[in-house]
Amino acid sequence: MGFRIAGTSMAERSFKQEVEKLKLGDGDEFQGEGILAVTKALLQSGVSYVAGYQGAPISHLMDVLADANEILEGLGVHFENSASEATAAATLATSVNYPLRGAVTFKSTVGTNVASDALANLASGGVTGGALVIIGEDYGEGSSIMQERVHAFAMKSQMWLFDPRPNLPSIVRAVEHSFQLSEASNTPVMMMLRIRACHVYGHFKTKNNVRPAFGLADALENPRRDLSRIAMPPMTYVHEKDKWETRWPQAVKYIQDNQLNEFFDGPVNDIGIVVQGGVYNTTVRALTLNNLSDAFGNSQIPLYVMNVTYPLVDQEFIRFCAGKKAILIVEEGHPDYIEQAVNTILRRADIQTKVHGKDVLPMAGEYTGGVVREGVRKFIEKYHPELVGSVTSHTAPDKAKIAEAMNAVGDKVHGRPPAFCTGCPERPIFAAMKLVERELGPHHVSADIGCHLFSIFPPFNIGATTMGYGLGAAGASALNVKAGKRAISMMGDGGFWHNGLTSGVGNAVFNKSDNVLIIVDNGYSAATGGQDIPSSFHPSPTRDTQNSIETAVRGVGVKWAKTISRTYDVALMRDTLKEALTTPEKGPKVIVAHTECMLNKQRRIRPLMKKAADAGERVVRERFGVDADTCTGDHSCIRLSGCPSLTIAPNPDPLRREPVTKVINSCVGCGLCGEVSHAAVLCPSFYRASLITNPTGWDRFKAKMRNAVIGFFQRRIERKLQAA
Repeated sequence: MGFRIAGTSMAERSFKQEVEKLKLGDGDEFQGEGILAVTKALLQSGVSYVAGYQGAPISHLMDVLADANEILEGLGVHFENSASEATAAATLATSVNYPLRGAVTFKSTVGTNVASDALANLASGGVTGGALVIIGEDYGEGSSIMQERVHAFAMKSQMWLFDPRPNLPSIVRAVEHSFQLSEASNTPVMMMLRIRACHVYGHFKTKNNVRPAFGLADALENPRRDLSRIAMPPMTYVHEKDKWETRWPQAVKYIQDNQLNEFFDGPVNDIGIVVQGGVYNTTVRALTLNNLSDAFGNSQIPLYVMNVTYPLVDQEFIRFCAGKKAILIVEEGHPDYIEQAVNTILRRADIQTKVHGKDVLPMAGEYTGGVVREGVRKFIEKYHPELVGSVTSHTAPDKAKIAEAMNAVGDKVHGRPPAFCTGCPERPIFAAMKLVERELGPHHVSADIGCHLFSIFPPFNIGATTMGYGLGAAGASALNVKAGKRAISMMGDGGFWHNGLTSGVGNAVFNKSDNVLIIVDNGYSAATGGQDIPSSFHPSPTRDTQNSIETAVRGVGVKWAKTISRTYDVALMRDTLKEALTTPEKGPKVIVAHTECMLNKQRRIRPLMKKAADAGERVVRERFGVDADTCTGDHSCIRLSGCPSLTIAPNPDPLRREPVTKVINSCVGCGLCGEVSHAAVLCPSFYRASLITNPTGWDRFKAKMRNAVIGFFQRRIERKLQAA
């Protein structure tokens, strides 16, 4: 059934119901998720425009904003899904000359890298209206492809950095004060949100949403310009002086006056702990496990919580460290930026408090509860060993037993690398590549960020490098030389619209590249949650979708371009790729592999199929299976497709030892297993079955006749076997 949902985003989660909470007024009680609280805080702060690019862990923030677009428009707030992080960051230029509050959001650190040019220019000249950059930083969480900190960028470009405690009142307060701090110091502000902060649940007292007094239309009607804010010599040198002599003191004063950082007293006052706001909960948990705090944060050790981690406030450190023998700095990630700065602050003030941090805590890696607990224990043991003795035996881990258990698990449980979803239309692309490799030999494959990056793992083992989102083709550009083989590069549709059209395709045309580019067009930015993109398959009332990628690449000069409208046709994919690698035609060759993301397709059609079935309409679902009597048990289908719905089962024939292939219930009926078996000339054991809900009379008649014919032959075979 060909279902369409016009105007509906296919993001992995809908917030249509939750966004009603954004209408709460003064004194109302908000209960919900951190990501929704951020949006409410933006509206309470009088934000004028919001832009961003999806990416973990803040993808859901973009989804919330999209679902709340009607509410935003009612307040005169403009929202848009930006083409890239650089595009989003550049929208903050609106706040340079006008008293307009703007916010952008994207993933860090890779998103910050993309946005760095715009952010650096913004920070240089400064802003008039509050400018907030909400960064989804998930150091150690596993959803970032590299482990870096945005802290370095904040220092490099001098942008103030919030890292609020992960509870809703602190997060909301941080958003509100970010705008005020930005305006007080004419400096853009960054706010880190770790994954736990994004998804923490809680409550806070709301305020009325604020409609901007000076609107975007006012800016258009009354244009302003201030040459002093443009990063051009000689003003760039003035900017640098202004940053240090004016903006920094203004920021420090605002932080102190509004007590943005927090101090918590404790009876053991000759030592103390300094902690990033975002790691506060973990630190309190570590103290609790060491019997040095209760679950509510009533610590025996004084705490200095930095909700603003840049700039550091010298006077606050001097006051906190006065009379203390030592402090421990809990700073997640490497290197020890804060620890180095604190040592400088204290020594310049001639305060001899000993500073500990990365000497008792790891230099790198995620600061989990266990890691911080061990570091806190070492610190306390050094200065108050009597307190360490209070740790009970049931809370103290047996490292030997833990190591033994981990080794035992490693022997029994195999590693599970990231993999394609069941039915993913990208899987047959790489199956076809393996078939071509068998015939033409291995080729250099330049990978790209996105779902297709999973191809670097078994069973495909395809891809040599990845340089960034949409940079797959650029990563192979140096290999544009005469040789017996052509390089293959990968790119997703999200990466293509992000920057691949220019940096990849346009660059290949300009430099007369003779390599091959495969663009995986599954209709969504699938890896970040299934958000819409310009080439999304379904229409949208708020965005221009259904734009052809092939038309776009031909528009920048590509002559050899072909679109495969059904990637599950492995034989066609194989033959098209082989043609691109062997054609005598020069210039870039582009294959657009065009099939809807199966996960999003299932989200789209399942409610419609259920509705149709409940209404008594005929609904057909395709399922595939394996004939156990025909299956040879060589499992080539599993090795070539890697589908999670394929597993093994005992062979029904007692004379054969090899287990047979089995299709389990997670199958979504894509047909890849049969297609790849056919393309590779493996075996005829796959069959397709149609599951019909509310069958018609004709369906019932066909089923009856089919069963009668099958039953006839089965009975005849049984009679022959009995006679023998």
